[in-house]
Amino acid sequence: MNSYPPELLTQLAPVMFVAGLDPVPSTEQPTPATGKGNDFVILASRLRETLQAQRKVSIWQPEKMKTFQVILVDKEIRFPPRKLVPPEDATYSAAHSPLSPLTPTSPLYPDGLIAPIWIRKHTSLIPSVFVSFMRIYEYPSSNAATNPLDLPDTNREREREAEERKRDTKLAAEIAQRKKSTNEYGVKLTVVLMASRKLLGELKSVYSDPQAEQSEYDPALDARLTFIRRQSGLDSRAALFVLSPVSPGELGEFVKSLQQALYEPALEYYTNHSKRVRRKRNRHSQTNYSNPISGPSNITRPLRPEGWTVRYEYKMACFAEFRGEDEVALKHYQDAHSMLVVMFGSTAILPPRTKRWAEAKVLADCINFKICKLYLYNNEHALAISHYNSHVRIFSDFSRGWGIGEETYEYWSWIARQYRVVSELLEQGSRSTLTIPVHRPNLQILLNTNSTAGNGRNYTANGFETETLRSLGINPSHALQHAGFYYLMAAKCTETRRARFLATLELEGSQPTPSSSPGFTNERKVDHLALILELYTKAYELFKKHIVVNPHSPTQSRLTLWIAYRIAQTYYQSAKYDMAIRFFERIATIYRREGWDALLQPLLSTWYACAREVGDIELSIKLMIEMMGHSPANPEEADSLGEDLLAILKVTTSALETTYYILKGRQSTVPSTDEPLIVNIPESRPICHISASSEDQREVDAILRWEPGGCFIFSGNVSCESPTTIRIDKLVWTLAEEKWTIDVAVDFDTSRQTLSTRWLASTEPRRFLPIRPENPSSLRQDICFPASASSNSVRYRSHELDVVLSHESPAYLNEEFPITISISNIDTRPLDVIVNVLVPPTEFEGAANTIIMDDERSSNFIKGIPFGLLAPGDRAEKILYLVPSGASGDRVVDISIQSKATHSTAIEPEEDDITETTRMLVISTSDPLKATQTISYRHSLGAWPGLADLTTFDGDTWNAIRTSEALVETRLECAGPLPLQERGGMQVIDCSVDIDETLSAEYYPGDEFSYMARFALSPAEDGEDDKVIPSPGTYRVSWRRIGKNGSLGSLTSTVIPLPALHRPDEGLIALLSIPSPATLHRPIPLTLTIRNYHATRSANILVQLELDASDGFIVAGLRSGRLPILMPGTEEQFVWNLIPIECGHIRIPQIKVIDKRPTFTGVSEPTADMVSKGEVVKIVNVRLGTPSSVRATSGESSTAHGDNLGTVLMTIPDAQIFPRATGPAATLVERHQKSADLVLYAGWFCPSVQRVWIALEEKGIKYQYKEVNPYKKEKHFIGELSCLEIFTLYYTDEVCRIQILIPKALSPAVEYKGRAIYESLVICEFLEDLYPTQKPLLPVEPTSRAIARIWIDFIAKAIVPGQQRLVQAQEPGQQTQLLKEYIEVLQKFSKEIKGPYFLGEEFSLVDVAIAPWIVRDYIIRENRSFKREDVSEIWVKYGNVIETRNSIVETQSEKKHLNEIYGRYLRDEAQSETAKAVRAGRVIP
Repeated sequence: MNSYPPELLTQLAPVMFVAGLDPVPSTEQPTPATGKGNDFVILASRLRETLQAQRKVSIWQPEKMKTFQVILVDKEIRFPPRKLVPPEDATYSAAHSPLSPLTPTSPLYPDGLIAPIWIRKHTSLIPSVFVSFMRIYEYPSSNAATNPLDLPDTNREREREAEERKRDTKLAAEIAQRKKSTNEYGVKLTVVLMASRKLLGELKSVYSDPQAEQSEYDPALDARLTFIRRQSGLDSRAALFVLSPVSPGELGEFVKSLQQALYEPALEYYTNHSKRVRRKRNRHSQTNYSNPISGPSNITRPLRPEGWTVRYEYKMACFAEFRGEDEVALKHYQDAHSMLVVMFGSTAILPPRTKRWAEAKVLADCINFKICKLYLYNNEHALAISHYNSHVRIFSDFSRGWGIGEETYEYWSWIARQYRVVSELLEQGSRSTLTIPVHRPNLQILLNTNSTAGNGRNYTANGFETETLRSLGINPSHALQHAGFYYLMAAKCTETRRARFLATLELEGSQPTPSSSPGFTNERKVDHLALILELYTKAYELFKKHIVVNPHSPTQSRLTLWIAYRIAQTYYQSAKYDMAIRFFERIATIYRREGWDALLQPLLSTWYACAREVGDIELSIKLMIEMMGHSPANPEEADSLGEDLLAILKVTTSALETTYYILKGRQSTVPSTDEPLIVNIPESRPICHISASSEDQREVDAILRWEPGGCFIFSGNVSCESPTTIRIDKLVWTLAEEKWTIDVAVDFDTSRQTLSTRWLASTEPRRFLPIRPENPSSLRQDICFPASASSNSVRYRSHELDVVLSHESPAYLNEEFPITISISNIDTRPLDVIVNVLVPPTEFEGAANTIIMDDERSSNFIKGIPFGLLAPGDRAEKILYLVPSGASGDRVVDISIQSKATHSTAIEPEEDDITETTRMLVISTSDPLKATQTISYRHSLGAWPGLADLTTFDGDTWNAIRTSEALVETRLECAGPLPLQERGGMQVIDCSVDIDETLSAEYYPGDEFSYMARFALSPAEDGEDDKVIPSPGTYRVSWRRIGKNGSLGSLTSTVIPLPALHRPDEGLIALLSIPSPATLHRPIPLTLTIRNYHATRSANILVQLELDASDGFIVAGLRSGRLPILMPGTEEQFVWNLIPIECGHIRIPQIKVIDKRPTFTGVSEPTADMVSKGEVVKIVNVRLGTPSSVRATSGESSTAHGDNLGTVLMTIPDAQIFPRATGPAATLVERHQKSADLVLYAGWFCPSVQRVWIALEEKGIKYQYKEVNPYKKEKHFIGELSCLEIFTLYYTDEVCRIQILIPKALSPAVEYKGRAIYESLVICEFLEDLYPTQKPLLPVEPTSRAIARIWIDFIAKAIVPGQQRLVQAQEPGQQTQLLKEYIEVLQKFSKEIKGPYFLGEEFSLVDVAIAPWIVRDYIIRENRSFKREDVSEIWVKYGNVIETRNSIVETQSEKKHLNEIYGRYLRDEAQSETAKAVRAGRVIP
């Protein structure tokens, strides 16, 4: 941050000047009268320490505390003049500040924007509060001993009073002089008088000593303080304090209390400055600027309007930052930054490479810094990094136009500076309160990727495409990261800067006349490498701190190691070879451990160069050997390394042993033209041979010396006669040259590396063929043994069997499902084969399995089924049967084939030559037939015989008319994927067969056949137990599987039982019959048949039909009737004629059937309540065959409702809304339940209601809130507000009066002293006229008032209908057109917004009129593709301001209930007056 003025970057805080705490000179020491002269010296010292520790100047200070930036000053300090002329001068009012661009002596004259000295003026030269510490005079006390009984010395008292008055007058004059200077700047002056505890006594101050003796109390002190306050002209609030020497703890409390008391005056000071600057800005915006842009560049022009805007916006942002109003400061900083971009866009306004251009560029960078910091204060990380990237992108584009693009070092210097500034900001914030978001990848994906990547050489996880892997991450430049990332970017940009500078320097060297530009001269002085080292080092430290470590593989981050590598490279470029070697050594250790060989190879080259520079021979040899082992891709480089190694070995003599480098193999280290010696070990003899009985260990020596021009090719294997373990203990390569001996030990833990591979094609001439596979990683060679080869087990060779399992899936339940097991011996040895079969338990409830093979049968395991001794080439086959039962689902069959070689000579049984081959089958199991059964119970509507018919009383006669019917339908479907051959008495759909007929047929998947059975059920008598009839029968279907080749499987039977039936248990029952459908306005009969199934008991029946206002029928017939006696075994009918008057699904009128004769059980007598209420009779809709309702308790309704009759009540959808306000609105409703002169009738959901509600809250009017639903035809609402359904009402005087006042059934409406007003905008103006003094919402000036009404009318006629039409639009094309029209209407409105509200600073009735539709525009944002940004940026800001105003927030309910209402509007199903008007194309009411 040193590249920018610190004044433009630091966090601004209120400034407090403190005077009078300087060390007291010896000549002015307090008189010893008090005996405590040193107490005030100590007090002043402690005050200095406490005040200076309050708040330090820093970049990052997000805490909002009532503290000041305290500056200790001399008591005689003078403030800088406000203007160049004194106040008494006649030209004072027209003069300007010394720092104004309008002042010729100003450093900004004539076109400067802002100077750091202006910030310094308000942070160190002029305070917001001035605190002066002073000593109050204390008259010396007499040392002579006095008698307590003596009278006071009046002369001495008069002298004391005179001296105190004299000193107090002088002190007041000094305060008044300081008061005059602070008043000139509007600075609050506070005086703290320091007095001894004796003088302070028991004055009511928390800072006095509570233990002071009452005999030392000075009663005249209060009068002295009043005199000083009046004489000096101090304020009455927080202007005068008295402090005595106190403890450090009490002193801290005093300082805290002092700052809290003075914080509001400080805020007022900065607020006044903001108002003054705003007035200047408004005056300046109305001034026409006549100076043209074009013209000679050497003519000085005054500052343009854009520059004045930047200046004033920046000042207001600073003052807001002083006040701690971060959001206000952010807005002004953004406006200043936007205007600066406009200025830089014109080279005529800001010519490039001029002084003002450079100053403006610095100012833009600093404003961008402030904006990012304020975003970070609010944890808005995305907005902060977005603005930062936008700033860099905009000014990068400008730089190309200025001729300082990417090819110049100036450009990269500026880019690096931007990255460094933001990294330092993040670093300081991270030490305090800033939390950097962590962008972690999915850990499981990370683990999978690491597992497939191995040791770091395979960078793509198996199963993931490149684009998929990219989608798992984010662009680092689009997400805020820790400071290390930006330090890294700054370092890379500085490297590019250095490269561009070196290129420029080289170009300058070739010129005859070197450049003398100041920028190039300054760039020569820059130590680029030191800067790069500093930035890389900081990045490295922060990356180590924030590294994401995988707990399963704790390794260093590749980027962290790469940064360390760049640090080492920079040290090398700086000729600091020792430091470079230390870094290279640490990095190489990690690279070797983690297998980053691709990165290690270039590192070794630079490391080797450093070793040569410092003359470290041994290190050079080590590095060359390791570099040779990595097999450089360029053969010439490899040969050069070999020559360098030989040259070094011949120069000096030493002995070097290394055990941590590995020599990687190549076909020929030393080129040769002679024929190579090819040693084929199997043709000569093995290196070693281990027998089964050998227990001793032998060392085998071999001379593997390369002669000049020689070449060895090794091939062969290690063999033994029986299983054992071979371990390689040691492998060392020895290089000998002259007197050098270098031992290179093989590390068995080192993974294989990808090497260049060549095949020997011929020996004369010697010729190699290069191998370039498609996947280079598939060819891996290594001279040393890999880790897996350091210890190897020798085992019997596995047997080779060809196992084939064949079956036709799926298996059907209860069938013997065949699985053919075929085993072929393709080995060279005869094998004895046995098979084991296991069926694990299934997870399905009720599932069971049986397996059959040969004569073995088991539910889960069969062991040791012999397949015999199979000679090479023989084949054996057997069939395994799986019988699944119970439940369908997958069955798992594990088959284990064990083969044993007959020639095995092992002594121990566990060493037999046995191989186990396993196979697992997953057999899907399903039902062969899918059965679906349905039962329908029906009542016969045939007329019952009368009581005179003898068969009525004959119990032996089956009376089919009195029975109920049960119709059982059984539908069978061939559910499996394979066809079946069926045998049995079944009936194919649409094809009849006799029940007793046996028919064979083939059915294929999807074929269906069914059987219908109808049963007559006699009613259950009282006391009978067999009311449930068990399954009356079963269906048995016998079938065979038809194989793919046409073969038939085993015969299998599937049994399907019929369901249980329930006999009717009914005493009294009412059967309802109504035809469907009906025709509008044509009568239909409604028949109710009441039957008495009781054998001995009669009934007393009451039938009632109740109409509701919402019923869609006109009913002709009995409303209430009585059937005194219904004899056992008889029935009676009631018939009504219904005339439908509405379309749709209409609810049948409510019917009650009550038996007034209670049931007597014999246990107790019936009560009077039972007799009066009776027993409700169940009503059954015979058309549906199901009861319309369950049996209700006594006195409850058992009416047949429309839902059960197959019809739906067609009500107004809007009547079913949530009944009350919720969320913040519910709290507001609760506060307004008391009676008041003004009553608001409101529906919480209505935007028009919210208009009136907001106006009431803004004006602070007392009112009573009443919740109503205008669309629901409830009597209390009709009686109060509307005349809906007039023909159903009984009129009263009050009802008629309200009907006349409010002819519409719509809310809102208000009632004031017995009179009602409706229409929301009319109500708002009525409130404005009724309460003119309570916060007016319309301008007072007539023209402005008329303009406001024009725009209110525009809202009502254009904006509200436009949004409503867009909500109800259904066709995509219509939605697109209406969205376009709505945006155009809003754009026209937004152009007139003054900001922050429509008419400016004050909230008005225009804002009230549109607010409810702004807070509801989320409906069209989510469902109609509307975006506020498509209107304008002003509209976005205006919407945010409106949404957050208290009166609007408090009148809103929860969105979840509002969404239910608007869902009907979005589907165009709403029946409100507004919805109907939109559909009809009428004006919205």
